[in-house]
Amino acid sequence: MRPQILLIFDLQFEECVLMLKGVANYERSHGPWASFLDDEMKAECDTRWLTNKHWDGIISRHTTPALVRTCTELKIPLVDLNDVPSYPGIPKIRPDNVAIGHLGAEHLVERGFTNLAFCGFKADGWSCERRDGFVEAARLAGQNVEILDVNYPGDVDPFWDEQQLDELTTWLRSLPKPVGVMACNDLRAQQVINAAHKVNLLVPEEIAVLGANNDLMRCELVYPNLSSVATNSTRSGYLAAETLDLLMRGARPESFDVRIDPIEVVARQSTDLFAIKDKTMASALAFIREHACKGITVDQVVQHAAASRSLLEKKFRENLGLSPHAVIRKMQVAKIKQLLFETDYPLKKIADLTGFEHVEYMCVLFKRTSGKSPGEYRKRHQAQTRP
Repeated sequence: MRPQILLIFDLQFEECVLMLKGVANYERSHGPWASFLDDEMKAECDTRWLTNKHWDGIISRHTTPALVRTCTELKIPLVDLNDVPSYPGIPKIRPDNVAIGHLGAEHLVERGFTNLAFCGFKADGWSCERRDGFVEAARLAGQNVEILDVNYPGDVDPFWDEQQLDELTTWLRSLPKPVGVMACNDLRAQQVINAAHKVNLLVPEEIAVLGANNDLMRCELVYPNLSSVATNSTRSGYLAAETLDLLMRGARPESFDVRIDPIEVVARQSTDLFAIKDKTMASALAFIREHACKGITVDQVVQHAAASRSLLEKKFRENLGLSPHAVIRKMQVAKIKQLLFETDYPLKKIADLTGFEHVEYMCVLFKRTSGKSPGEYRKRHQAQTRP
């Protein structure tokens, strides 16, 4: 008889969908389960879900003390994917939040930012861990960090979101510019960008913003599109299924608190430049950022910046070590990487979306700049997210 498995996941969160993908990957390769998906999280508080039906095991992203207590009493193996402190005797799998903070700081430092800041939630352990990792990596690079932490209500509504704007705008105005800001997650990063727009601060020219979790909808719905640290939720789901299988066979896992490394920073427009104080440069870079994937020319950049071509070339060389043409290509390649990372689009469509008339030329340029063909790059990402 197939094991009866209860899966407790809220599918409004993209990470939950990816975790379930990891669970499905394990199940396909290790034998079928009879799984029931509780996507309304009713089993968290309604003990009838557990007492009125036989379950061989449970994987939960929304674990509560009541769920842990009932599973312990009924001796139902439980694996916890919630990013909160561990429950004694319950295996937990969660992101390595310190490593997420490290990646965020390194990303901004690599882009030349000497002013760094972090914005998070002071009562949430996962946010504090990301903050501490960010601060540690920044200090290793010789940089100090400005911090704004607030209380997070848990249930987000437009009224709380609006309340955040005043505090955020005051804080952003006080920061030295240009500044690289990492937020604890993509929701908080979206609030930072909205606050910057409210007081006419340019993103990313004056304030570069980086989120975490790589929630694609949040990253794409905000302008400019949000850069984010991608966690490996698929890997988390796979390991959760593997751990549950072990528990159902009466064995003990090697660790009861497993931390999963993030994949990489997915760079989008909100950090897609280097720290620049020169106004002409900032204007030119803003134009390139907005139009690079529309097939623009250097002459159009020169016209927008209201500077001579020779002066603009000189400023780009002095500040970035690159020509305006090379920066256009750099931003096109970054967008190609994003599309290869996030979509299954064919190369012809990616070429169309990034301003290349001929897909063959796009492939040659991509390999010259990244060292891999588009197909090789896509396979490498798939290997990273695969268990």
